[in-house]
Amino acid sequence: MILNSTTTHGPFTRATLTALVLCGLSLATGCGKTVSVGSSSDTPASVPSRQESSAPPAGQQSAPPPAAGNTGLQVVDSTAADNGLKGTGGTVTGKAAQEAPPRWVQLAAVQSPALGTHLININQATLYRFDKDPAEPSKSTCVGECATTWPPVTIEEGGNVYLAGVEEKQVGAIRRDDGSVQLTVGGRPVYRYSGDSRAGDANGQGLGGTWFAVGPTGRKSVLP
Repeated sequence: MILNSTTTHGPFTRATLTALVLCGLSLATGCGKTVSVGSSSDTPASVPSRQESSAPPAGQQSAPPPAAGNTGLQVVDSTAADNGLKGTGGTVTGKAAQEAPPRWVQLAAVQSPALGTHLININQATLYRFDKDPAEPSKSTCVGECATTWPPVTIEEGGNVYLAGVEEKQVGAIRRDDGSVQLTVGGRPVYRYSGDSRAGDANGQGLGGTWFAVGPTGRKSVLP
């Protein structure tokens, strides 16, 4: 289900963030998948949740455990509110610096007359992709001053990613050069724009001919 907005740049009301519940269960039930954090792969490998794990066939060895320090991310096919969470998880807005990565992040697909179907975060801020970032393998080329203007969508190691209108398989993560964990959608690293100060702003759309709102599969959101 894709959420709707009836305004071009106005706020997406919280009432529109209707739950996308595919499994109808909370994180404690093991719903969703665990995503390993990679430094270069375009689609980080998913690891079955604890309830889905099983012993390997006779004569085969178990897969090696994740690398030390990589606790992965849990991707959950329902919204933060569905899982009893309030607030923003620590995600900031506008020009505010993201001093510490959020404990959890929500990615929701919405529709607007100006952008078509695109992603927003828990603050209803438009999310973007950078054409100069490769998706195969996934890598962010936006660093330094660029990352100040276009803050990467980061998350705490081992954090939860809640979804509305986004398929679990599209969500991944990479480790940036500074060690932080950045989310990817369809292999594309995801950002917000410091020039968007209000919910529903899309002031970064088309800047430099390389920055565009990101859709639920990682493609750029551009109306014909």
